[in-house]
Amino acid sequence: MKPVSVLILAFLISSVFASCDSREIQGDPVTISKDVLLDKVKGGWAGQVIGCTYGGPTEFQWNGTMIGDHVPIPWDDTRMLWYYENSPGLYDDVYMDLTFVEVFEKYGIDAPDSLHALAFARAGYPLWHANQAARYNILNGIMPPESGFWKYNPHADDIDFQIEADFAGLMSPGMVNAASDVAWRLGHIMNYGDGVYGGVYVAAMYALAFVNNDMEFIVREALKTIPPQSEFYQCIQDVITSYEKDPDDWKSAWFDAQKKWTYDKGCPDGVFRPFNIDAKINAAYIVIGLLYGKGDYGATIDISTRCGYDSDCNPANAAGILGTMLGYSQIPDYWKQGLDKVEDLNMVHTDMSLNRVYEVGLGHALQMVERNGGSIDGDQVTLPSQVPNVMPLEIGFEGIYPKSRSRVGVSLVGSDNEHTLQIEGCGFVIGGRAVKEVQLPDSTLEVEVYIDDELFEVAKLPTLSLVRRHEVTWKYDLPEGAHAIRLVPRDLPDGYRVELGDCIVYTTQVPGKRTYY
Repeated sequence: MKPVSVLILAFLISSVFASCDSREIQGDPVTISKDVLLDKVKGGWAGQVIGCTYGGPTEFQWNGTMIGDHVPIPWDDTRMLWYYENSPGLYDDVYMDLTFVEVFEKYGIDAPDSLHALAFARAGYPLWHANQAARYNILNGIMPPESGFWKYNPHADDIDFQIEADFAGLMSPGMVNAASDVAWRLGHIMNYGDGVYGGVYVAAMYALAFVNNDMEFIVREALKTIPPQSEFYQCIQDVITSYEKDPDDWKSAWFDAQKKWTYDKGCPDGVFRPFNIDAKINAAYIVIGLLYGKGDYGATIDISTRCGYDSDCNPANAAGILGTMLGYSQIPDYWKQGLDKVEDLNMVHTDMSLNRVYEVGLGHALQMVERNGGSIDGDQVTLPSQVPNVMPLEIGFEGIYPKSRSRVGVSLVGSDNEHTLQIEGCGFVIGGRAVKEVQLPDSTLEVEVYIDDELFEVAKLPTLSLVRRHEVTWKYDLPEGAHAIRLVPRDLPDGYRVELGDCIVYTTQVPGKRTYY
């Protein structure tokens, strides 16, 4: 594992270079009115809620398969309000966005990463995957960028920042590098490598959507921010190639992506399972919607949804990007039905409604315009267009490969029982959770983790779901070979237990082709 000081230094250097480069090469400026700018900001924010709501009932119901055309997906003017009132957790990709916006509004657009990190870590809304792993890290003293680094966060390649990076593009109209810089900096709170690239790419598409009406150009131009050596770049480029070969058959593009890019290397919930919340494959489904939707709002949302997997977040990104390109006023009334019922309601655990963020978002965009060399003259805003710069190369889970997944299925109770696993490989992840009887107060349970008879860590496992540790324990950089993992509970009170789930073993050996006998 890299020393913490080295990791911080590398991140700071790459961030400085990215920030400096974004102001060196610029294209021709674009001038628009404040009314048009506001209309596009509104289109982006409203689009997220529209897309997320439409895909809500399908989320992770179709894993590894598309949603057939024969499957109805309901839409009417009651859908948004129902989710706001009954299942607000659906909008995790929106309320996370709004948390960043609130920090910028309170502390200024130069607010440091630490304030953003603490704001979402201490928020009262539920989180999952990379976000939740980062929340646990931050609350336990592991701050950005380590909070998102793959050796500290087993979900580093997951979709999390990708679904909540919209704000970075919406506050950077036309300024693709400014959007990328914000996304690069804040994306490392909860992600690394491909997980961060997903957010950078989404933010770049939003920024470009302010000044371009050609979705094919937006998709291609935004990809220039991503290093070609990354799997994220290669996955999206494959989708673009599929579109070039046949621009009328999105299902062929889906099959091409499915065959090549649906393996999950890192996320413990997706390894050797059909579930997949990896950033790149879900980003592919955003792009399939944007390209094959051909500017039609309903087709874009529907295609992105019917690709499956995270089929509420993907259409939310697609609908927001297209909504920015079209503007709020040009989103068809059919898709805006029900918005009027929720636009004045604060998103759960935030002090921000859609109507509020429309105005606040415009203010942040105007500040970023002036910050990046643009100008404001009365009602006219001159946007400093930028030629995309490539972000630094990062590769998560580098040099390791999942080898096996097996059920542990053991509960640790008291203090006199323990469990030992024998593995053959270079790393492991042991899933599970801390559990209490209903009538008991929440507590933090402790388990000593020994690797080859040496104490590796004391895993602290809260029973409170809001601040839970996503996995019991993990380590990725052991010497290749045989290892014994021993878990010893520390004085667990009556009524409390630690349930051990699956154990995933990693190896440095590259998987070969399967042989059939």
